[in-house]
Amino acid sequence: MQSIDIKVSDSSRLGRDEATVSQYSFRENPLLVRQQLYESNARTYPRRIPLALKRGKGIYVEDVEGRVFIDCLAVAGTLALGHNHPVVVEAIQRALRDEVPMQTLDLTTPIKDEFVSELFSLLPEELARYGKIQFCGPTGSDAVEAALKLVRTATGRDTILAFHGAYHGMTHGSLSLMGSLAPKQAIRGSMANVHFLPYPYAYRCPFGLGGEAGERAGIEYITSVLNDSESGILKPAGIILEAVQGEGGVIPASSGWLRKIRSLTQSLGIPLIVDEVQTGLGRTGRMFAFEHAGIVPDVVVLSKAIGGGLPMSVVVYRASLDTWQPGAHAGTFRGNQLGMAGGTAAMRYIRAERLDMHAAELGRRFQSQLQELQQSHPEIGDVRGRGLMIGVEIVNPTAERDHLGRSPQDRARALAIQAACLRRGLIVELGGREGSTLRFLPPLIITQNELDTVFGIVAESVRGGGSDVGTRNVRASIDAV
Repeated sequence: MQSIDIKVSDSSRLGRDEATVSQYSFRENPLLVRQQLYESNARTYPRRIPLALKRGKGIYVEDVEGRVFIDCLAVAGTLALGHNHPVVVEAIQRALRDEVPMQTLDLTTPIKDEFVSELFSLLPEELARYGKIQFCGPTGSDAVEAALKLVRTATGRDTILAFHGAYHGMTHGSLSLMGSLAPKQAIRGSMANVHFLPYPYAYRCPFGLGGEAGERAGIEYITSVLNDSESGILKPAGIILEAVQGEGGVIPASSGWLRKIRSLTQSLGIPLIVDEVQTGLGRTGRMFAFEHAGIVPDVVVLSKAIGGGLPMSVVVYRASLDTWQPGAHAGTFRGNQLGMAGGTAAMRYIRAERLDMHAAELGRRFQSQLQELQQSHPEIGDVRGRGLMIGVEIVNPTAERDHLGRSPQDRARALAIQAACLRRGLIVELGGREGSTLRFLPPLIITQNELDTVFGIVAESVRGGGSDVGTRNVRASIDAV
């Protein structure tokens, strides 16, 4: 495959500072016109990121208008190695040259055997030595569905406990575990026996306490729910959580809280499911986010980065849970050989280059820069995250504050900052309560200089200035690719 060499031939078109990028793109681009005409009303990203993309290389994408952007969305964190990384491209090309079957259901192949061996070599010994793996359909949602079936079958129980702010997918069962209300309001007959628990959202403590006091209250409440014979909630088949909530606003649970949840579930014989779909493979500064707390879950759900950029999802779990029968979970595309080839290459590269440590170091630097910006910009309410998974909650500093001194979320301002970033050549996404949190999920290969460029664009966008310093820096970086 010919390598992609991204250059900007007309620098005036890079991050053009129109009133809105949306108006400029829609008016001049027939692809976007046809997309709006034919594509479902459920489409999401094009509404705020109205781009028709043509090429991608590393952390950069180029649209059909010739404009180049730094991609800090990276397909919601899927592209751990960025766009068209050579090791992934070469692995896929080699598989195609060798004429491997592209799909094999759950029949094994040398490529599948390599994939499993590589993944298990990254897992904690408890799972690597005594674990099992189930290949699922293309998405993380399908793996979540499989995990629910697994623990319900193994325990003979029905109840599932999830957390406020959770996101585990958009299929019927996984949607029932979602904290966000909007996608669920039009759906009737959600999965039964799902109950929600408070997540340790330090900035906006659900108990109105904040800090360690809020965490302690949360643990005491969860302990009471699980032990009180009058709680009204039957002993669950499993508890599912994200060690860092992604779509919920990049909210990390503390290591102490995670250890207490693990201890509680172990003592009561409740399988703990950790959703690592967005956090897995180095994103948070460790290979898996649960490793920050030194715990080992009973079930780990993986997707996104695990396929090297191609569709792939798996569930890894303790062998003691492997009581379901043949055919209990299946899927036509669970034998995606190109995804396994690309995923194996990605895993090997992440480990060899220690991209988990790289993410930890750069993430600390980026958070520090954002916190310094926060000192002079009260519209930045909170900066949080782990590794290269960072959230900036935007607030209205002139509105009435709560008793903890927190200003209310400001979705309109967050949208304006996102649009300003896009005009300057930076793609970021929003999430969290009211869609007020800027979410940063750059490829793990991003360099310190490139991340400094990202910060420069964010700072200019928060300040609301008209300077094109961000686009100048992006242009200089691309010329060096």
